[in-house]
Amino acid sequence: MSAQEYRLVDATPRPPMLAGLRRTYEGEPLLESDLAADPITQFTAWFQEALDAGLPEPNAMVLATASAGGRPSARTVLLKGYDERGFVFYTNYESRKGRDLAENPRASLLFPWHPLRRQVRVEGTVTRMSQEESAEYFNSRPYGSRIGAWASRQSAVVRSREELDARYEELAARWPENPPVPDFWGGFRVYPLEVEFWQGQLDRMHDRLRYRRTRPGWVLERLAP
Repeated sequence: MSAQEYRLVDATPRPPMLAGLRRTYEGEPLLESDLAADPITQFTAWFQEALDAGLPEPNAMVLATASAGGRPSARTVLLKGYDERGFVFYTNYESRKGRDLAENPRASLLFPWHPLRRQVRVEGTVTRMSQEESAEYFNSRPYGSRIGAWASRQSAVVRSREELDARYEELAARWPENPPVPDFWGGFRVYPLEVEFWQGQLDRMHDRLRYRRTRPGWVLERLAP
């Protein structure tokens, strides 16, 4: 091959062009008169609509925490219960989110229901669930998930996948059935202070209606998009 025929091909991946990526949101306006008197009732209505629409894992939510020094961190977890007391998820207390919440018991949740052009944001304070509540949920999980909770030192560095699998097999052999509840694992409840319902609209004129907790009760406010 001559020098003229030889070409060096640069195989470095190029960032995609993002400036033109956008969607047009169209839908019914979200009015104050459309919403329930409290955010939990309204969340139930929207959650049911997400279920009815067949959204994959509608209980998946982005959980944002921060350390005592203000270092933020976010990840997706699953909502496992809610009522007027708050929104519940479970995790390893020694994970990064567990350590963050021990230092700074505040969190934000985001439910990104994009196919419905909706989001729900929750901000609030966080407390641990009781041992009894955590045990009840733990014992309802599939066997493999319960062993996995023991096997994974969540957020810790591991040398290899083989090490992780060997740990799982060791614990499965120790408890062929009914593994106990780990003392480092359990639930958190996010007590809502603010809950925002977001509905996409044309020309980025989205509807944002926020419930804010006050001493007399919930106040409903419209926010600029």
